[in-house]
Amino acid sequence: MDYSRVQFMLGRSAMFCLLKQACSTNRSEIADAIFYVNYSLQERKLKDAQMRATINQKLVETGERERLKELLRARLIECGWRDQLKAYCKEIVQQKGLEHITVDDLVSEITPRGRSLVPDEVKKELLQRIRTFLAQQSNM
Repeated sequence: MDYSRVQFMLGRSAMFCLLKQACSTNRSEIADAIFYVNYSLQERKLKDAQMRATINQKLVETGERERLKELLRARLIECGWRDQLKAYCKEIVQQKGLEHITVDDLVSEITPRGRSLVPDEVKKELLQRIRTFLAQQSNM
């Protein structure tokens, strides 16, 4: 059975169910299939990490990363994100007391809220800029 093709079409959980049915009498086949699925997921994660590193390197080399960071800062200020997060920080410090909270505690507390407060429009704009950048880079 070509496990990579099945995994691509069905996804991991559906593949496990299919493998269980197909290999119900032979436990070694199930173990081999599970090993293959895990190995291929690790391989994909490694390739994804390598791709992210390559893209980041290109962004840094061209100066586009700094331009994107500046755009993000401007958009977050425009939409009021910065003020919302600042108010949330003050609320946390008041609740826990200045003497009982560290900067690391504060950062770990506000990070999930900060991420969830970024407007979808801002995310879409940045993603589109990155896609445009990558398309330009592939044409060179």
